[in-house]
Amino acid sequence: MTDAASGFLLIDKPAGLTSHDAVDRVRRALGIRKVGHAGTLDPSATGLLLIGVGRATRLLRFAGDLSKEYEGTGLLGVETDTLDADGTVVGGDSEAASRVTAEDLRRAMSAFVGEIEQVPPAYSAVKVGGERLYRAARRGEAVTAPPRTVRVDTLDLVGFEVPAFDFRVWCSGGTYVRTLVADVGARLGCGAHLTRLRRTAIGALRADDARPPDAPGEPVDPAVVLAHLPAVEVTDEEAAAVSHGRVLGPAGIEGPYRVHAPGGALLGIYHDVGPKAVPDVVLAG
Repeated sequence: MTDAASGFLLIDKPAGLTSHDAVDRVRRALGIRKVGHAGTLDPSATGLLLIGVGRATRLLRFAGDLSKEYEGTGLLGVETDTLDADGTVVGGDSEAASRVTAEDLRRAMSAFVGEIEQVPPAYSAVKVGGERLYRAARRGEAVTAPPRTVRVDTLDLVGFEVPAFDFRVWCSGGTYVRTLVADVGARLGCGAHLTRLRRTAIGALRADDARPPDAPGEPVDPAVVLAHLPAVEVTDEEAAAVSHGRVLGPAGIEGPYRVHAPGGALLGIYHDVGPKAVPDVVLAG
């Protein structure tokens, strides 16, 4: 594959790799420098990682907000500083956990469905004051990020054998599932942490169709990945203007939208500003 290639790769990230490690493996496998990813997975997590290659790396920011599905396991009665199994135990109540019923657990989980305020974990890549939280946490400094609004569409209990519970969640981009698990444990009064996490879907894209980072397969058409964005088809004359990043007449669409040439080729992403449409990303040229 050459730098002229462009598209999205569906990668099944194994445990033990950072998302950046997975990008490096794809870069080496394909012999292409322009490689990036959307939607970071923690090293211990597995599953679908969306990777852009070539010119499609410019489009990754439009895929980051896609809803995501995860399957995972939480452990009641034990709290860790990282909110997952990689951390140090800092609290929890195993006796209280032993008394939790499936109905208790479902009720606690239901409290976090909908739009919620979520505080990012101390061990995360979120920046506060220009520094990533995990760096301050490793120095033993207590730095807290402000809460942010996320959306949990579903949070379902799929298995429970005290003290472990299996769950499935659909949530907005930017949601920390390990925080969800810890918050459920706090609501139950016993604490909890995440022991297993697998991302099974990003929008309509499924982990079942993903490939390992060392053998990534062929790219997916960016228009398929960005199908959640509205689309307009322009004339040949307008397509030539888009290839040079020129403004167009407004499409009357709120937010970003795909611009396609006659015949369907994706030319770029535009958005309306008053009486004109301006480019966010131009793929041609």
